[in-house]
Amino acid sequence: MHTNINDILSIDDQLSPTELEFRSRIRDLVDHKIRPHVGEWFANATFPTELIPALGEAEMFGTTLHGYDCPGRSAVEYGLGALELEAGDSGIRTLVSVQGSLAMNAIHKWGSEEQKTTCLPAMARGELVGCFGLTEPTAGSDPASMTTTATRDGDDWILTGSKRWIGLASIAQIAVIWARTVDGVRGFVVPTATEGFSAVPIPRKLSMRTSIQCDITLESVRVPDNAMLPKATGLGAALACLNDARYGIAWGAIGAARDSYEAAVTYAQNRTQFDAPIASFQLTQAKLVDMMIAVQTGTLLALHLGRLKDKAALTPAQVSLAKLSNVRNAIEVCREARTIFGGNGVTTEYSPLRHSLNLDSVRTYEGTDEMHTLILGQTITGIPAFR
Repeated sequence: MHTNINDILSIDDQLSPTELEFRSRIRDLVDHKIRPHVGEWFANATFPTELIPALGEAEMFGTTLHGYDCPGRSAVEYGLGALELEAGDSGIRTLVSVQGSLAMNAIHKWGSEEQKTTCLPAMARGELVGCFGLTEPTAGSDPASMTTTATRDGDDWILTGSKRWIGLASIAQIAVIWARTVDGVRGFVVPTATEGFSAVPIPRKLSMRTSIQCDITLESVRVPDNAMLPKATGLGAALACLNDARYGIAWGAIGAARDSYEAAVTYAQNRTQFDAPIASFQLTQAKLVDMMIAVQTGTLLALHLGRLKDKAALTPAQVSLAKLSNVRNAIEVCREARTIFGGNGVTTEYSPLRHSLNLDSVRTYEGTDEMHTLILGQTITGIPAFR
């Protein structure tokens, strides 16, 4: 029997024909529309806006959402798609996470019928781009300390404050903004063309260079009462969306690791030193084995999460475990893979170092290692240690 070196545990046997077909379509999109250009995009810090309609057509926006012309696919299918996209580049997977898991998900979970019918169909097609404004310059791991406020003024709300590291904000037409009111944290759907709203891309990034992250300034932004997400009461509404984004990260990080592993195997088999391919050397084989184990076990963990999510049985602690473990291990895979390329590994011709740089951001957003460690520590001991 021939062993598939990219699937030694025969994980594909656990996937349905529908899941395999969906994965194949996203992999094909990555191979034809992302891989040929991603090195240049990364080097030049270019965000490929031309991909947005293609990703909508591929059903990667709001993949698991039902109704309102959304794809209505399974959590496993979305996870497989996220893995394939991040095998191309983390910045592209981040695009679908911000649009789907955050902005669309917030409107779908917490919005009014008018907000859903107005926004979601166009967002699913990629015709309307959204962003999710929660993080602030001084409120990252502790979003409860946000200082952005929403104050009543007659029938309107006045939003004042700032947000930082907000994906897609400078190209988005709508922003889901979280703000403190006298009744607690609430969410608002804010057209980005509203007077007083500004979004400026953050420059000089060493990571996520194919993606856009912005500073948002809200200077007395006036929105009508119906801009509020009526069902979003309290910070927990925003955090529920983050949990869905973290789920996608658990899959996506393995895509970056798998791509780095596969690239390292190919290079090692073709690179000759001391009159032999470097794949024939014991130290190289040890590195490849460690990488393969991390990719295979991480994929199994992500798939297990997906099956739980499709049964509505997934817990936040399980998502924290997978996000923490898979991202941490994926970074190690990418860094180890890069060593196999020698000096060539520092160019954009090869993917591992680019993936490693991107994953340093993935490691931080949607909960740092430290925060997920403390979430799991509280789960184990019953004692919160956040302060």
